[in-house]
Formats: sequence, C-alpha cells, structure tokens
Amino acid sequence: MAPEPSTTGTTPATTTPATTTSAAGAGAATPHDGGGGGVLHQPRAVWAVAAACVIAFMGIGLVDPILKPIGEELDASPSQVSLLFTSYMAVTGLAMLVTGTISSRIGPKRTLLGGLALVVVFSALAGSSGTIGEIVGFRAGWGLGNALFIATALATIVGASSGGVAGAIILYEAALGIGIATGPLLGGLLGGVSWRGPFFGVAVLMAVAVVAVAVFLPEVPKPARATTPLDPFRALRHRGLLAVAVTALLYNVGFFTLLAYTPFPLDLGIYAVGLVFFGWGACLALSSVLLAPRLQRRVGTVPGILLALGLFAVDLAVMALLTGSQAVLAVCVVLAGIPLGLVNTLITEAVMLVAPVERSTASAAYSFVRFGGGAVAPWLAGRLGESLSPHVPFAVGAAAVLVGVLVLAASRRHLGRLPGRATAPGAEVPPAVQAQAVTVGEAS
Repeated sequence: MAPEPSTTGTTPATTTPATTTSAAGAGAATPHDGGGGGVLHQPRAVWAVAAACVIAFMGIGLVDPILKPIGEELDASPSQVSLLFTSYMAVTGLAMLVTGTISSRIGPKRTLLGGLALVVVFSALAGSSGTIGEIVGFRAGWGLGNALFIATALATIVGASSGGVAGAIILYEAALGIGIATGPLLGGLLGGVSWRGPFFGVAVLMAVAVVAVAVFLPEVPKPARATTPLDPFRALRHRGLLAVAVTALLYNVGFFTLLAYTPFPLDLGIYAVGLVFFGWGACLALSSVLLAPRLQRRVGTVPGILLALGLFAVDLAVMALLTGSQAVLAVCVVLAGIPLGLVNTLITEAVMLVAPVERSTASAAYSFVRFGGGAVAPWLAGRLGESLSPHVPFAVGAAAVLVGVLVLAASRRHLGRLPGRATAPGAEVPPAVQAQAVTVGEAS
C-alpha cells in the first residue's frame, strides 16, 4: 500500500505528528514509510499490540449469537438484552472525551494496559452474572476499557514500527479486519457450550494480551501537547465536522439496529447466527480496505458516502418488508457489510480532513456524537419490535439512514475541504484512514 498522498486543498490547518495520535481519540498517523522491511518485518511490540487488536475488535459481533440464549436463560425481553449494546456504546462515547487526556498524561503504554485490564475484569464479571442488569452494567465497564485501548492502539503500532510504517498500518488493518470477522464466529462456537462462554473467552484472551503488551512493548513517549475534555466540544463548532458527526449518529441507528436486533427475528441457532455475522464482518472488513479507495477515486468522498448510505437504507428497507423470511434477513445482513465498510472508510476520511483542528480532537468529537446513535438504537429497536411489529425497527433504521443522507447533502457547502474525485492515477484513501475506518466502530 502506498504512503499517504497529499490532497490539494485538504491539508488541515494544524499538522499532527505521525505518531502522536490514533484512530479513536488519540488521532491519526501519517504513514510516510521509512523504508525497510514490509508487513511481516515488524518488532515483537507491534505484533503484541496487533494481536490485542484482533481480540479487542472481536467484541463488535461477539455477543450476537448469544443474544437470544441470554434472553431465554435470564428471562429478559429483546429490549432488555439489547441494553448490552446500549451501555457499552454510551460509555465508550463518553470515554472518548477523556481518553486523549488520559493518554497524554500517563502515556500510551499505560493507557493500553489499563484498557486491556478493564476488559479482562468486566468481561469475566459479565460471564459470572446472574441477571441481565448485571451483564448490562459490566458491559459498560467493558466499554470503558475498550475505549482506552482503541484510542491508542494505532498510534502505538505506528510508533513502535521499525520495518516500515505503511507495513505496520497494513498489519493493523488486517488485525482489526480479522477481529471484526471472527468475533461472531467465536461467539457462536463458545456460545454453543454456554452463553457465558464468549465472555470468559474474551477475558482469557485479553489476559494473554495484557502480558504480551507489558513484556514486549517498550515505553512510548507522551504526546507533545496534553489535551482537555473540552477540546472536542470546541471542534464541533465547525459546521462541517458537526454535519459529518450527526450523519454518523443517524447511520449508526441503522447499523446497530442491524447488529443488535436482527438475531431475534432471524431466530436461528447459535452457530448459524455466528456464521451469518461472520459473513457480515468479512464483507465489512474487505469493503473498508479494498472497495472504499476505488469508490473514492471514482466519485469523491461525499458522493461516495451518499451512495453507500443509500445502499444501506435500501438493504434495511428490504429487511423491513420481508422480516418474516429468515433467508432474506440472513442475505441482507451479509450484504450490509459492503455499504457499511464503504461508509466507515469514507466518513472517517471526512472526519480527519473536514475541520482545521488536530485529528485527535476531531476524532474524539466525532466518536462522542456518533456513539449516541449506537447507544439508543439497540434499546429502541427492541422496544419497537416488542410493542409494534418486528418490521418496524428496520423501517425506522432505514428512515434514520435516509435522514443522514439529507443532512450530509444539505451541508455540502461546509465540506469544501474534502477531496472530490481523484484526478491523478493511484490517488486513494490514505492508508492511515483505511486503518482507522476498520476501527469504526464502530467497536461494540
């Protein structure tokens, strides 16, 4: 993958050092390859953090196969079970306001280890829970730990790389893609033994990651400038960044309706649900890395986002119309990974470029707003499905995504910093942005 190209007219007013920031709140890297060894020629520190990334991002779909079994075992309704996503996403969004502040004061390594340790503790507690309320509460603690980890993972990998920064970023992309795709599969396999299995499995794997990071990762220098929790709110004064963040909030209503509610009307066995969402995760990861750069070159960033959102809205509308068909739901879930991957990459690029603020600050502000949609949607979908009809949550999700299309389209005059269709051969979405896009997060 080529080093990050410059985009005429889109360089932020504030230049961010290459290793100062990360995807989810500590900013973006600028991967000018220092030469050297390529993807596989990385120090053990890079491999340790990359392995931890795989485990951390398994959480996006890990609980999908066990949502119904948890409800049946603990006598909980779909809306109550969906609070597992709501508490996780709400705390993750709030934590994004302070992860940069924490990392800039205690250092990236301590932030990584603290986040991993919290995930170990709270995932084990979730597996030991006896009520749905306990699981929901412990998932909130899990969200705090994951926020601390993902806020510094990319910057740490890039900073520890000695075999070429571009190669390290490709490794990061691969790690997150593997995590997203295999999370549902692992959830299905362990959930087939007990619904507690996936929680304990994550605790064990994360404990191994803690040891690996502690042993192999050297101390990483603190950023030159300490940030404050107020910086993201100041960044949202920029109308372009606010428009992109609100668009992401609305699109996340559809995203988490699909992720948190579909297992209930899908009504398949644990292993089958795991395979369906494995297909979804694989499509999302491949689309983020392989298809999004091509779409951006052909039509530009904003038109590409609008097209992908439109396709996702159509997918949700089909699910709303044909909710009673298991085959249709399964196919639509898998296919949804394609537009979701496109949106994740392109909208993350928009966040990094649209406002004249540091990338770490822009990312924190964006994450805080967008995770609001991820927090509300799971509970809302469950309530609508229980009180009205199983068709309604998907219809509401499709409507929210379409409103996001309108918000972004109406704000185009504030998005002038974003690149249009590429004119130079080989121009593409920056590698760091591709890596951040898989972070999408969209971690849940």
